[in-house]
Amino acid sequence: METTILSIEQLSCPSCVRKIESGILRIPGVESVQVKFNAGKVKVTFDASHTNTTEIKHVVEQLGYVVR
Repeated sequence: METTILSIEQLSCPSCVRKIESGILRIPGVESVQVKFNAGKVKVTFDASHTNTTEIKHVVEQLGYVVR
């Protein structure tokens, strides 16, 4: 398992947190997602043989958020 932490802009409400968590959890190989609303950070643990950080970033961007 690998873990990545992404900085995300535009986290403005708790529904944003749920939207991001749901979107990332749909990616095959993702084990867990923790969104820290106040910090604008997302911690993702995933199986690198099924997905990668680039794919996770892409999903978050498709949901309408900016990943730094």
